[in-house]
Amino acid sequence: MKPITVMVTASGAPGTAALLKALRANGEREVRLVGTDMSERSVGRHLCDAFHIVPGGADPRFPDAVRTIAEREGVDAILPQSSFDLEGLAEHVRDFPMPVLVSSPDAIRRSNDKAETYATLHRLGVKAPEFRRVNGGREVAAAAEELGYPERPVCFKPVFSSGSRGFRILDPTVDRAHQLLNERPGSVSMRLEEAVELLPDEGGPDLLVMELATGGEATIDGIANGREIVLGHPKTREAMRAGLAMYFVTLDDPELLRVGNRIVEELGIEHFFNIQLVGDLVIEINPRISTVVYQEDLNIPYLGVKRALGEISEDELRTYASRIRPGRTALRYFDQLEFDTSGPA
Repeated sequence: MKPITVMVTASGAPGTAALLKALRANGEREVRLVGTDMSERSVGRHLCDAFHIVPGGADPRFPDAVRTIAEREGVDAILPQSSFDLEGLAEHVRDFPMPVLVSSPDAIRRSNDKAETYATLHRLGVKAPEFRRVNGGREVAAAAEELGYPERPVCFKPVFSSGSRGFRILDPTVDRAHQLLNERPGSVSMRLEEAVELLPDEGGPDLLVMELATGGEATIDGIANGREIVLGHPKTREAMRAGLAMYFVTLDDPELLRVGNRIVEELGIEHFFNIQLVGDLVIEINPRISTVVYQEDLNIPYLGVKRALGEISEDELRTYASRIRPGRTALRYFDQLEFDTSGPA
């Protein structure tokens, strides 16, 4: 088959090494990889065939920078990894001469606005946390009490966030001395009065105060067409380290796939997606690729690129569902690279 060039944005993201390896090891053709990132200390600099520094995804200059590089490098398809890259690319996708694997701007906006996400899920009858959209410390305190604090823990996070940024559990039983002496910096648990002390009384970013979901974590991942899941499966999400899940097991759970289909249809999600659950509550919808459990006979990222290029039909993609092996397990770990530099790192 004809070789292709794929651009992977945010190529310093934790899943980059596995994703790049999978795109290369597709068993059909040579894939040349172009990485972009806002930081020169990106693993993509060392693992891609070409690498370019670009503005951050929220920067208005980002789409033009990506398009210019893609045209110069002869890129056939663009695969974004970061939530911050999605909106800018989606707003300008018609300007790109090659496919960009993003959903519509509306689908991205509705997915990223956690308050709108939860309201939509409640309207669909899909289980999601009870929540209050608030602003400032006073409203945080009032919302926490409405949701049961201090009799039970609650949590909050910015309405617009990614990768657990800004997420905090409000728990009246937190032992601050134990945190100080025994836990790593960055504990996500604190008391309500501590949070209120740090927040302005009024103003600041919109926050979501919500019930604390408990239970095992799972995700639904795959490729969608704006109406339904074309190819995908659920998996567990376990062994958290530094805010990242490190252990995954593929599940056979038709009910979770039905939940995913309802969400995909409602939001019009296209290309890759990731839907997170804690217990039976949906807590996050990401219209982008996330951690993939790879099989030697099932390479979802590569299949998604082939679909975007028009090389495989949706009916053909659906036949790959029979290859999904429940119990297939992925264990993430920290690796490292060594290299010489001519100046300070």
